[in-house]
Amino acid sequence: MNYFAFQGYQSPLTPLASACRQALQADWTSGQAVGVLRTQLDGLRLESIPCLDSFVTTPQREDLGRVVTGHDFSSAADQARLRGTLERIAFVHDSLLYHQAGPGKTTNQPIAPLGTQRDLSLAYSPGVAFPCFEIERDPKLAAIYTNRQNTVYVISNGGAILGIGNRGALASKPVMEGKAVLFHQFARINAIDLLVATQDPKTFVECVRYLWPTMAGINIEDVSAPSCFEIEPDLISHMDGNPLPTAVMHDDQHGTATIVTAGIENGLRVQGKIHESARNQLRIVVAGAGASGVACAKMIMTALRIRKEQIVMVDTKGVIRRGRADFAAMPEYKRFFAQDTEIQTLAEALKGADVFLGLSGANTVTQAMVASMADKPIIFAMANPDPEILPESAHEARGSKKDLVMGTGRSDYPNQINNVLGFPFLFRGAIDVGAKRISKTMKVKAANALAELARQPVPAEVSSLYGADLVFGPDYLVPKPFDPRVMDWVAPAVAEAAVLDSINAFPYDDVQYRKFLRHIRGKGEETA
Repeated sequence: MNYFAFQGYQSPLTPLASACRQALQADWTSGQAVGVLRTQLDGLRLESIPCLDSFVTTPQREDLGRVVTGHDFSSAADQARLRGTLERIAFVHDSLLYHQAGPGKTTNQPIAPLGTQRDLSLAYSPGVAFPCFEIERDPKLAAIYTNRQNTVYVISNGGAILGIGNRGALASKPVMEGKAVLFHQFARINAIDLLVATQDPKTFVECVRYLWPTMAGINIEDVSAPSCFEIEPDLISHMDGNPLPTAVMHDDQHGTATIVTAGIENGLRVQGKIHESARNQLRIVVAGAGASGVACAKMIMTALRIRKEQIVMVDTKGVIRRGRADFAAMPEYKRFFAQDTEIQTLAEALKGADVFLGLSGANTVTQAMVASMADKPIIFAMANPDPEILPESAHEARGSKKDLVMGTGRSDYPNQINNVLGFPFLFRGAIDVGAKRISKTMKVKAANALAELARQPVPAEVSSLYGADLVFGPDYLVPKPFDPRVMDWVAPAVAEAAVLDSINAFPYDDVQYRKFLRHIRGKGEETA
């Protein structure tokens, strides 16, 4: 709590959210709900609510206006659409209240005793001097005497916040706090958000490079392309020569790519296209040539042995090809995927395609495009918060074939492609063996572990958490975030890969490590 928060604050959205909740609880069949909403909105000026246009889509905003002007919303389609708008506003308000309660989502609590004068003498002067001497003598002892080796910094400049773009460093703080919470919840890592108020890559790196004594890992988050392609390798280079290792990873690239690769591997298994002869014939379309799209394409090439020629990448101007007017001006990371082709549009690219990876924007894929894809296609529409095409629309487009495997970035549909399955455990395995970096091998092994885990029988207690019988197949390609086995499968795979690549500073023993993971999770039973 802080004094400003203590004095009380009511979001300008509160009256509108209250009106929406009252309407949602009223009778919709008789028209009462719309009447209740109209009465409540009568005293509100929608145009005076700050950021309302950021919280809802233009059609949703227009529906609210129609309520005020007397539209009756008598049809089932109109009512369903309006209910969706009201539920959206209520959810946004719940989110604001959730973040206001702390305020924020994280805090810093001591774990060592500090209740007596002797405790104070041990924790600070004079006792604190003695571990300082030991760490100076042997830097590795910082892993014994401090929290460094279990600390990851989540660092951002707010240049590409989730699906809402460049909102600046301060506006990114709720996201970074959320990331820190996920690190602790899923991997028991002490994560701290650090916001750097610059969009200049060199200044960003100069700010962060000297912080290495504080943390064992750096999770770069929501930094836009092309800056991220400069920042990540520069930080890795700077960290390489320090007395203690600091693993660096841009999660929007590599965390996303890890989960996507696991999902695509299992999707190909479900669709009968995993064998080498079938993989060699795959046509893959990637919409979105930013950090995530490029990283996903490259990792699929590595992990599934896909040739670059099998991938068509599309940006906001169309297919990336050598004949495009702006080819010479393209950054190298885009030109790498340029094809010699006459295909120019996303619609043309999707004709006969086996796989579509969407990391672009909402509603960019039509039913006609889905219908034109090859038999047994895979679609991962991962734009946030709204996908390139909704699953129900995509399945409808396939008609009687019913042969589509689909995933999104959302939790309300099957096959959520969620980074939380990756970054906590990539860093857990990396920092526990003191990895100098998170290598390609470590990421591929993490993807393989996730894919294999999804093919195992799911414990009843995990299925009950999600209210469904989870069985490997079209609607269950990747594990669920609250499956406690994920850490047991992924973190050891990552740690072993670091040892395989000879980039570990600390020794590794598989049996002891698995005991350690059970210990930090607070359970003694075997779950792997």
